[in-house]
Amino acid sequence: MDDELNRPAACPVEHRLVLDPTGRARDAESAELFARGPATPVDILGVPAWAVADPALLEELLKDPRVSKDPLLHWPDFERLVPDWPLALWVSARNMFTAHGADHRRLRRLTGAAFSTRQVAELADRIEELTGELLNAIALTPPGTAVDLRERLAHPLPIRVIAHLLGLPDTLRERFRHHVDRVFATTLTPQEAAANAAAFYGMLDQLIAAKRARPGEDLTSALIAVRDTEGDGGALSEEELRDTLLLIVSAGYETTVNLVDNAITLLLTHPEQLDLVRAGKAGWEDVVEESLRHDAPVAHLPLRYAVEDIALPGGVTIRRGEAILAAYAAAGRHPARYGADGAVFDVTRPVKDHLAFGHGPHFCLGAPLARLEARTALRALFERFPRLALLPGAELEPVDSLISNGHRSLPVLLTQDH
Repeated sequence: MDDELNRPAACPVEHRLVLDPTGRARDAESAELFARGPATPVDILGVPAWAVADPALLEELLKDPRVSKDPLLHWPDFERLVPDWPLALWVSARNMFTAHGADHRRLRRLTGAAFSTRQVAELADRIEELTGELLNAIALTPPGTAVDLRERLAHPLPIRVIAHLLGLPDTLRERFRHHVDRVFATTLTPQEAAANAAAFYGMLDQLIAAKRARPGEDLTSALIAVRDTEGDGGALSEEELRDTLLLIVSAGYETTVNLVDNAITLLLTHPEQLDLVRAGKAGWEDVVEESLRHDAPVAHLPLRYAVEDIALPGGVTIRRGEAILAAYAAAGRHPARYGADGAVFDVTRPVKDHLAFGHGPHFCLGAPLARLEARTALRALFERFPRLALLPGAELEPVDSLISNGHRSLPVLLTQDH
């Protein structure tokens, strides 16, 4: 191996910020990232990386060709660290999330059409229908009884939309959800994570076999057709087929769950902001964008890798082969871009730009769909239940994840009378 890649780490182990796998130290970690400068050495469940929270720098690195997402090509620690790492699936899957250059463009092109502006717009009626069904069920709750809106709205809406796109049968939908939740969990042992990945792949194989036998008008069948028509020498390998489906199910579900969850929470804990929306001084799009900025659905996204040495402001150098962690939650509140009130939720904030969906070549394909789902769910929820309130005394605990940024539950009362 190149001696350049065997150089000692740029920062001693004792100087690395150890990220809390439970997500409970996120605000303190963000403050530490702000204080330490443009890039901070961190420990991610035993794996070293550079966390970048400064939004201007992060934006540049996300589109820099000297930064790759392919660990097989550009992360020399891959074979040494990944076998015993609970987040192995995040870097070992072979899809557009971990591809670089021409491979990334090829894989992104195969799924891009399904998330085009036209295709997303055509889903609007279906999303309205699904939202209405969920709210009708919620409305049957006896007066004074708490409703968990993460479980009853934020969770089921995105998974049903993704199931519709992929042609997932109802019998598999909840099992897929279970495995996706565990992909994002960062408190599993390596053995638990590996067992979950194996079970997840088993379900994907079951789905692929079913769609090969009986194709439908869905994205799964379309990807299988590409694979089976063009074969190993064509556009999609069998491994890439499985891992592309894994990515669409995972990324198209968990992030939107957190977006809806966080937006509802922010409005209920900041009623003056909800009043601004109701008075017409801000729109639901403003709520969605400010929620994305204030509480990015993905707090930290592993991983990227330096293709060559990258000199940063302040004399820091990310060396070739070192890993980079996008610290989206911290970036969304960074005082360098948002000022001293960056941690304040303000739907009338003039600058609500953010990196919650990434930037550059890997910008999230599903961003328009997530935004549409969130706008639809929020508008319908607060119109249907205008006196919605958090359950008094409820403690909103984060999910056990340094990646996923949401709550374990979101208990509410449909009216404030009880």
